[in-house]
Amino acid sequence: MVKIDILTLFPEMFDGVLNSSILGKAQEKGIVQFQVINFRDYSESKHGTVDDTPYGGGGGMVLKPEPIFRAVEAVAGDAKPRVILMCPQGRSYDQKMAEELAGEEHLVFICGHYEGYDERIRQYLVTDEISIGDYVLTGGELAAMVVIDSVVRLQPGALGNQSSAEKDSFTTGLLEYPHYTRPAEFRGWKVPDILLSGHHANIERWRLKESLRRTRERRPDLLEKGELPDEWKALLAELEEEEKNSGSESE
Repeated sequence: MVKIDILTLFPEMFDGVLNSSILGKAQEKGIVQFQVINFRDYSESKHGTVDDTPYGGGGGMVLKPEPIFRAVEAVAGDAKPRVILMCPQGRSYDQKMAEELAGEEHLVFICGHYEGYDERIRQYLVTDEISIGDYVLTGGELAAMVVIDSVVRLQPGALGNQSSAEKDSFTTGLLEYPHYTRPAEFRGWKVPDILLSGHHANIERWRLKESLRRTRERRPDLLEKGELPDEWKALLAELEEEEKNSGSESE
């Protein structure tokens, strides 16, 4: 049996999906076990607060690290499940990854809302970041449903004819910069000093540079679709110089 835990602020969204069709039958057969958790229940605030304004300013709200860390640790126990962040910046999902995840015994999906996640969730909690396409949804719930459906249908016995699964075929811009919110230090992991500086021009430059860094590392194809602005070229040159210096220091 594969165990799938889903962390969300809207557990009611999963009622119909998980209890219908192939997913519902897979539960009845004991092939899969679903647990949907409202991570607001793990907030340390008496009001169940799970988000806060971003350090460095800007619009939107950012999900705090504490409730999500606590929720994942509660469902994981002593086990080490694959912890999956549904995120437009993640690895593009495909059938090969569906087959990979289908071989796991325990999956934990984190579904976010608002502007994004505190970066420490990405860095120190999740094992995978998954995107189902180059577009943005109002939250991670629908994306998680897509991935869960594709994984469960590959479980032995989930489909009436397992051979049907075996025959399955298979806007460009920069990826977003890292987000951080309160606390400024969490479990020894600190928010970058520049975001606490109050110097908005430097903050915006740092954000652009980090966006370029992330795009260059994860989706370099996005940088190959047209002529880049001079500022982007200058920052990319800085990144290359930093990598060279870093390589020299490590030798």
